[in-house]
Amino acid sequence: MKRIYFVRHGESEGNVGPIRQTADTPLTEKGISQAKVVADRCLNIPVDIVICSTMTRTKQTAAAILEKINKNVEYSDLFVEIRRSSEVLGKVKDDQESIRIEKEIIGHFHESGWHFSDEENFEDLKKRALDCLKYLSDRPQENILVVTHGVFLRVITACVMFEDKLNSYEGKKFMTSMHMENTGITVFNYDDKREGNPWSLWIWNDHAHLG
Repeated sequence: MKRIYFVRHGESEGNVGPIRQTADTPLTEKGISQAKVVADRCLNIPVDIVICSTMTRTKQTAAAILEKINKNVEYSDLFVEIRRSSEVLGKVKDDQESIRIEKEIIGHFHESGWHFSDEENFEDLKKRALDCLKYLSDRPQENILVVTHGVFLRVITACVMFEDKLNSYEGKKFMTSMHMENTGITVFNYDDKREGNPWSLWIWNDHAHLG
């Protein structure tokens, strides 16, 4: 059986600040402290390899973990956060035009094939999440630690539950209703001998290390 440990990155400037975050948004001081705390916890996890999103906040989180566990790391765009429209990235969160664009995108979330511009729609997210699960199931390692992002991890979780039958209504529920703490640990098991769906959720967003 294969076990995948997903770690959400530490608190970022975009999580708490006034600016919509981009790929280069860094961790806050609190986020750096959170990364160090979860790194200590990872000492008790049997990790064969670390796979990390290519965004700055995940790289910083992974760096803290790698200082403790000294494992090989691979960086992959497969595990980056949801790609939002470039028209809203880096803008202040209360920018009225950005708010209008986001509302329009949300209003078309269930419409197959619709894009405002270059953002990922539901179909894009679902495909990438399923590709991630296939990528992980094909890896030779049995214990994999993945450092990723909150929204995209919710989509991965929805795909674990519903597989390729996931629809946009179920996907949106997972994206909006499942709360996550920064550096929370979510664990999936993969057993190709398990009847039906080989994937199962074992632990959701365990953040006991934060007190």
